[in-house]
Amino acid sequence: MTMIDTPDGIEAFRLLSIRGRLRLELLGMRFRINTFPVVKREFGFKGNNQKVFDQYEAMLKERGILK
Repeated sequence: MTMIDTPDGIEAFRLLSIRGRLRLELLGMRFRINTFPVVKREFGFKGNNQKVFDQYEAMLKERGILK
């Protein structure tokens, strides 16, 4: 069992959870609240869903959260 108890760890987990949700939406899964507009608004990304996903992954790699 792993415990995430630092603010940086909690933020990294949140960002990775958003990435998983974006990936599921790209595959066709529907949620009550669409994640792409939220991510576009929060991070200022532009483009279609695939471009937003690519920009989001690049941002995670830049921050060192994703390898």
